[in-house]
Amino acid sequence: MTADPGEFLNAAGAFLRLEPARNTVLLTATEGFRARRGTAGTGGAAAPAAPAGPGAAPLFGWWDQGTVGAAFLHTPPFPVVLTAMGPEVAAALAAELAGRPLAGVNANDDAAGAFAGAWARRTGAAVRVHRRMRLFRLAALAPPGRPEGGPRVAGDTDRDVLCRWYGAFEAEVHETGGDAAAEVGDRLGYGGLTLWEAAGVPVSFAGVSRQVAGMVRVGPVYTPPGLRGRGYAGAVTAEVSRAAVAAGAGEVLLYTDLANPTSNALYQRIGYRAVEDRLVLAFGC
Repeated sequence: MTADPGEFLNAAGAFLRLEPARNTVLLTATEGFRARRGTAGTGGAAAPAAPAGPGAAPLFGWWDQGTVGAAFLHTPPFPVVLTAMGPEVAAALAAELAGRPLAGVNANDDAAGAFAGAWARRTGAAVRVHRRMRLFRLAALAPPGRPEGGPRVAGDTDRDVLCRWYGAFEAEVHETGGDAAAEVGDRLGYGGLTLWEAAGVPVSFAGVSRQVAGMVRVGPVYTPPGLRGRGYAGAVTAEVSRAAVAAGAGEVLLYTDLANPTSNALYQRIGYRAVEDRLVLAFGC
């Protein structure tokens, strides 16, 4: 385990790049940390928000038995994110992280269940399902009908509205605790936010990660409630997906909440196809 993203990528980067789509969160988040520290790297997603509180520093780790076979990332206050790993490895990791404040775990079903079971036995924490997610990969882009207006890459003058919308998005998906201003600032720095404007007024936005291992991940995508149902989210998602392909991304990915049939249907209509499902379990009293 290490708090140094460079050390982590030196040890586990080749393993993560074997399946960049399935390891998208670890790759983009870790590369984002390196980019924000000013170290060399190929670039990744905006770094997770700087955590606060005792014992809350980001932590990276890998399972090495001669070769790396699994890895994890924990950036409080968010759940620990696991690569594919056997249930016995996940349970052992829970024991190794004892004493660290964990809000939950994000993994495939078997690993999530094994980790959560071991954590509950050790800490007495209650476990509940927070979210079921599906990873999608762009196959062939099929842009939806074009709504009123058009896209533009966001700039510094858009910072205030984007920070408000980031906060609203996090509240809506129950992922509070991030630093919206830091996230927006980082993504503005590499052109990672695109607005859809109608009559000169921003009506929706989509974010993208930096490209890493030939892969870009779309998200978040947000339209204020009063402006929904007009095609803005689909249009801005299609635009950032097109731009990512034009910039050389070999894989364009996004996650959806399986409890939201609208977004799942929308992304499939514009050309995304399912890759895998993940389970997010929350720990509580």
